[in-house]
Amino acid sequence: MTAPNSLITTRFNATSTAADVVAGLDLSSVRAIVTGASSGIGIETARALASAGAEVTLAVRNTDAGAKAAENIAKSTRNESVRVTALDLANQASVANFVQSWKGPLHLLINNAGAIPSTLSRTAEGWELQFATNYLGHFTLSLGLHDALAVGARERGEARIVSVCSTAHMRSPVVFDDIHFERREYDPQAAYAQSKTANSLFAVEAARRWAADGIVTNTANPGGIATGLQRDFTQKQKDYLATAEAAGVFVYKTIEQGAATTLVAAVAPEFAHTGGHYLTDGQEAHTVPNDADLFKNSDGVKQWAIDPDIAQKLWTVSLELIGQPTV
Repeated sequence: MTAPNSLITTRFNATSTAADVVAGLDLSSVRAIVTGASSGIGIETARALASAGAEVTLAVRNTDAGAKAAENIAKSTRNESVRVTALDLANQASVANFVQSWKGPLHLLINNAGAIPSTLSRTAEGWELQFATNYLGHFTLSLGLHDALAVGARERGEARIVSVCSTAHMRSPVVFDDIHFERREYDPQAAYAQSKTANSLFAVEAARRWAADGIVTNTANPGGIATGLQRDFTQKQKDYLATAEAAGVFVYKTIEQGAATTLVAAVAPEFAHTGGHYLTDGQEAHTVPNDADLFKNSDGVKQWAIDPDIAQKLWTVSLELIGQPTV
């Protein structure tokens, strides 16, 4: 429930699981896409949706791993409407192919996939890989699927996009004068943080632009979960996580708990018709100043990640990067 000028709350919290969020729901009329759904919180998000009857497409780079995940989900949920489609978010041609292959309405898009390389890598366009994968690929995907989502919204009265973020957003705004680390020294943690801030800003501007189409967009912070994302961490990155955990910044959740906030943004009635919110532990997070200490404010969202003016600027810059008109 929510009151004017208050944060949106739900009955879920940090210990809730994805299964808790979808319990009792009938999603048999829902067509959903989950990116990065072959492992981690992606597969558990897809599993929860399928368990409630949704038709789920696993949009994955590794289709062999995706096929195993789909088989696992279908077996555990007894839902055969789980399919796999190739999607490499760092490759704009792959994103375009995915969009072109999608037929019919879409009701739910979960922009979940992410990458955290430990060294500087670039796409064919010269884009820094984390920004290109975690943000720009999802931006292009969402843009391309807009019409399908609008049709889905007309069918069900709503369509939703969930943009998966991270507490890491507190470490960096979008650095517009050097997004792709062409001049500044590369820091994989700063690059990841920038991409996650961008994900949150996408939700803010998409919510503004697409509200009239019935498309609601919100941001979900899963919290601390040990997944394959950390497999290539440098020792510095591992040490930072250990320090943060020791300081009480976060308590590691299970993967099922990590997927819960994504599901709250995806299916909870409290977020059916209102967008641009940043969720953590199943609730809308409070806003903290940009100079707030991460270790003392890990349950909040920095202003730079939800600022509507910055969100609008990022949208324009993103259109320019992918070669689309900015009007």
